[in-house]
Amino acid sequence: MRETRLFSPFRLRDVTFRNRIAISPMQVYMAGQDGLANDWHLQHLGKFAAGGAGLVFTEGLIIHPLGRSSYGDCGIWSDDHIAPLRRITDLLHAEGAVAGAQLHHAGAKAARRRAWDDFRALDDEDAARGEPPWQPMGVSAARVVAKYHAPRAMSDAEVAAVPGLFADGARRVDAAGFDVAEIHAAHGYLIHSFLSPISNDRTGPYGGDMAGRMRLALEVAEAVRAVWPEGKPLFFRLSCIDGLEGGWSIEDSIRLATELRLRGVDLIDCSSGGIRSTSSIAAAGSPPLGYQVPHAARIRREAGIATMAVGLIIQPEQAEIILQQDDADLIAIGRVVLENPNWPLTAAYRLGSDPDRKTWPKPYGWALRGLDAARSDNAEETGA
Repeated sequence: MRETRLFSPFRLRDVTFRNRIAISPMQVYMAGQDGLANDWHLQHLGKFAAGGAGLVFTEGLIIHPLGRSSYGDCGIWSDDHIAPLRRITDLLHAEGAVAGAQLHHAGAKAARRRAWDDFRALDDEDAARGEPPWQPMGVSAARVVAKYHAPRAMSDAEVAAVPGLFADGARRVDAAGFDVAEIHAAHGYLIHSFLSPISNDRTGPYGGDMAGRMRLALEVAEAVRAVWPEGKPLFFRLSCIDGLEGGWSIEDSIRLATELRLRGVDLIDCSSGGIRSTSSIAAAGSPPLGYQVPHAARIRREAGIATMAVGLIIQPEQAEIILQQDDADLIAIGRVVLENPNWPLTAAYRLGSDPDRKTWPKPYGWALRGLDAARSDNAEETGA
């Protein structure tokens, strides 16, 4: 057995992760209009825990109905959402994973069709199918993308109420049994739109200079940390750069991460982009493998806070090198695990951390050991 960083335990506050692999929050648009998690979500997330991940996140759970990206989003705006989510945390825990919940408000990117329908704004055709559009609201009245609805600019009083909505969501995910909460402040959604100088042209308490633009993010962090149990970690997903001239920069992210650490945030989930595109994937184009890792590395070193690297980390060896170089503390994977839910178990086998497949579920490990033996015998016979 070979020792690896990827399969070493990691501890934050009172929570120990069995390894450094996290399943990134991914919107799947499979809830009904009530926002309730269902059997589809149960099997979707449960298989990642059975597949060996140390931490499994839900998709972004919407804190207010008007903050939905689409009618398919899971919600956390009502106590009715707690029981269905509790089924999921019970399963994740039974399979040995830490359960993470992301708290989310889409801001001006609300009232859209689902991803496979091109994120187009809901219209009369959707209304005829029972999914009428609504008026999104955001940092300003500027349209984010041409095909979206024009939002309504939020009043200062409405902005000031947002931290309480995030705190209410945090109370509910705690009641649902989650071990980690994450605040979504990336990809052009509500909090990110206040941070970025590209989108935030407000005056008053939530605009102007950097302190004003950071105010909502810091108030949300404070409100969530105040209600989130002391022993449970709090993550913060950040678009570390806008990637556009005059936009939010890595230096801005380092400053914000430092302030978040002082307010009880434990880890920065380091993504990028999305301020003027339909999604972070669309903004990235065709980037190289691990293209966001340098953001995680700089924030970890210069802000003195743990980080999670994400973005085209697809090979176990690649993930191990990131950790060996101390560029991040956790590795988040997304699309690659949709293709192979057993990616963590496969990685442990490939890296030599589990050469006998003892960490696989017993029905799988027993059968695959036989397959490994057959492969070895056939290789010897053919001289391969």
